[in-house]
Amino acid sequence: MVNRLRTLLGLSVALLLLAPSPAAAAPALDGATMAWPWALPFAGMLLSIATGPLLFPRLWHHHYGKIATGWAALTLAPLAIEFGAPAALAALVHAALGEYLSFIVLLFALYVVAGGILVTGNLGGTPRGNLGVLAFGAGIASFVGTTGAAMILIRPLIRANATRKANTHVVVFFIFLVANIGGALTPLGDPPLFVGFLRGVDFFWTAQHLWLQTAVVAALVLTIFFVVDTFFYRRDPVLPAPAGAIRVRGGINLVLIAVIIAAILLSAAWQPGIAFDVYGTTLTLPNLVRDGVLILCALASLRLTPDEHREANGFTFEPIREVAILFAGIFVAIVPVMAMLGAGSEGTFAFLLQTVTARDGLPHEAAYFWLTGVLSAFLDNAPTYLVFFELAGGDAKELMGPMAGTLAAISMGAVYMGALTYIGNAPNLMVYAIATEQGVRMPSFFGFMVWSGAVLFPLFLLLTLLPVSPILKLS
Repeated sequence: MVNRLRTLLGLSVALLLLAPSPAAAAPALDGATMAWPWALPFAGMLLSIATGPLLFPRLWHHHYGKIATGWAALTLAPLAIEFGAPAALAALVHAALGEYLSFIVLLFALYVVAGGILVTGNLGGTPRGNLGVLAFGAGIASFVGTTGAAMILIRPLIRANATRKANTHVVVFFIFLVANIGGALTPLGDPPLFVGFLRGVDFFWTAQHLWLQTAVVAALVLTIFFVVDTFFYRRDPVLPAPAGAIRVRGGINLVLIAVIIAAILLSAAWQPGIAFDVYGTTLTLPNLVRDGVLILCALASLRLTPDEHREANGFTFEPIREVAILFAGIFVAIVPVMAMLGAGSEGTFAFLLQTVTARDGLPHEAAYFWLTGVLSAFLDNAPTYLVFFELAGGDAKELMGPMAGTLAAISMGAVYMGALTYIGNAPNLMVYAIATEQGVRMPSFFGFMVWSGAVLFPLFLLLTLLPVSPILKLS
């Protein structure tokens, strides 16, 4: 990881040296002048993640960092040639400091702190026991974050089902529910909702307006899981041991999770008006303080948690290392794509954005739901949410009032459909890495999409049609 970061730092320095005047205003990329080939590095990055572990696993495992760095370089170099080194450098700085830094700091803090919580005892590994764990995880995800909930529960769940011959589906449904759908009720649950919170959406708005839709989707997914798990359980020649007493150790980490939650809330409430400009990217003091507190929480967890707790959890830094490196490549390679989407009706993807407006000129809520969702499954869901939030007007009061259905559609699409791929939401890839590391035979990138398509797509279509949903306009 250090070598990859050094390479990206070297690219930054090279671009800085080519820039004529660091003091000049940082130029922005003109997405309206970009054509579809600018998306090829990002497509290559996604195909590498999709096919690497499947077609050349040994090469991928040892060199995925080099591959990610290569795609990042293939993004930055043409940007520097076409738009100039200053514009390429400004784009890199914004991707690294304006988007990636807070993203990875939060993931790192939750990963480390949650990794110090040891749940002992046998959860049972039965359909009822697994159902309870998934329901509990989905229930707490909106309060401790999808990353926090996933990291607390994934290892105990894997241990509980370790003796079962068929256990892959348990982790797949865990990703659906705990790492995605369960985080739809508060800004703490999923990064897109936190972006909306920072843009003026009330903290409890999503809970008030999405609780019924979330309950319906979660209940249906849990029902499907119970049927599937019961089928495999009855065919399994080796049944797991009966459930035993459950004990939670590493309680200091629960306190640290509370500190992380408080830091996130305070960073939005505290507005001293102090900010720093780094080559066109604004870094506010509250965000810097928040990230500093999160790093301190992670360090405190490493210091205060007994080593045997992490050893019993099978805790290593490899999953977060893989996520950090791959998403660093994604955040850089996605820059031209987001610039083209941000160009709106003037950009290459105007034909997509035009579909969110109905013939009568009103927002097409079903289109907002599906477009936000499908793009969130392959792009980072936080900036995708922001693109459609701004496309809908960007006025939080208006979106919470007359356009509540549109805001609900954007919110549900970004959160729910993050479950469609391994890269739709960062916890997906972390759970995949942990499960693989502990011996679970996880499906490939495309195999996971088969699972998500079969289980989730019909439910999302049903959600579009149900009267409990504000998404009623299909034409």
